[in-house]
Amino acid sequence: MEILLIEDNPSDIKLTLKALQKHNLANKVTVLKDGLEALKFLFPEDEYSEKNNNDIPKVIFLDLKLPLVDGIEVLRKIKSNESTKKIPVVVLTSSQESSDIKECYNFGVNSYIVKPIEFEKFIESVSNLGLYWVLMNEPPI
Repeated sequence: MEILLIEDNPSDIKLTLKALQKHNLANKVTVLKDGLEALKFLFPEDEYSEKNNNDIPKVIFLDLKLPLVDGIEVLRKIKSNESTKKIPVVVLTSSQESSDIKECYNFGVNSYIVKPIEFEKFIESVSNLGLYWVLMNEPPI
């Protein structure tokens, strides 16, 4: 897995995967549809479960407005845990609220992107994000 996409909107999931397909990155994406599912995936509670290094994503694309556990709480837990804090997290959301932006940066988000409304701009933005974070960025992990 290279990209962990945490998104609840089926249309945005479809568009994101389509954008990543342009650069042959879509087959390396795991999609989770709510914050609780994301936390269970990233932090398995079963003491016998071991995370394989192949299960650690190169980047997490995170929506903020998620059911069950919101994206800001997911981000907080990712960045406060020793085993996950170095994973780059890109918030990809429709929220332009300055309080959301400030809170995300306070918790250590690597990038905050407001989803473009226009289809082509959305595809271009996600394509560029995928190329940068998966192919160009050198992670500390």
